[in-house]
Amino acid sequence: MSEAERAACLDLLPAHMSDVELLPPEGDLHRDAKSDALDVLREFFRRTGQKVYVAADLTVYYPAERRFSPDVLAVIGAEPHPRMKWVVSAEGKGLAWVLEVHVAGERRKDMERNVALYARLGIPEYFIYDRGRQRLSGFALPEPGAKQYRPMVPQNGFFSSRVLGLELRVEDGRVRYYHGNAQLLDAPELIAKLERLSEQQAERAEEAARRAEEEARRAEEEARRAEEEARRAEEEARRAEEEARRAEALARRVAELEAELAKRRG
Repeated sequence: MSEAERAACLDLLPAHMSDVELLPPEGDLHRDAKSDALDVLREFFRRTGQKVYVAADLTVYYPAERRFSPDVLAVIGAEPHPRMKWVVSAEGKGLAWVLEVHVAGERRKDMERNVALYARLGIPEYFIYDRGRQRLSGFALPEPGAKQYRPMVPQNGFFSSRVLGLELRVEDGRVRYYHGNAQLLDAPELIAKLERLSEQQAERAEEAARRAEEEARRAEEEARRAEEEARRAEEEARRAEEEARRAEALARRVAELEAELAKRRG
């Protein structure tokens, strides 16, 4: 098969799961949990400059396997451009990380069938977020080539994802992601944080302007007082000079009178 024929065949693969393959929609709680993960992970990898493709509800094709559509998936080292489907044979690599969100109904699909399937496909890490029970479960392949997962053991409530380089835990009714001690924020939280920072910056600028205005007012007052002091000093000097002139004139007059008196006596 030529490359053109192969590409044409890939284009014919459906980009969406059929209604028969999909379970009934699980509502807003299911959608929101997926959106949270999608927003947080995409923003984190964009900001850190890592080449990681993250998607939600994307149809995935493995060779000789039935197609499936994880709630959230990540592929390390893949260009993060938009896709309609993920075809392993065309992309050259399989999934590295999967998150399934369970909200209602039976749990066998996520907790049993997917555990077996994703391990057999060689997906290194698989997480299940049970939204109703507020419980997170993690599974990891113990070594490359392994076909059976080993359950992850949380440390102080945190699951460590080596694939993502992040720590995960259930907190405040949602899955939270941490990079070191820093909690990763989703889009609304980032916007709120930026708004708070902007408001704080505006308040600091306003306070700085107020202080500058106060300093200018004080400087103006000091200048006015200095000018007044200079004017008073000038007035004092003028009066002193006038007094000196009067004293000098008086001294001359006294001398004249004394001379005239002496002349009369002589």
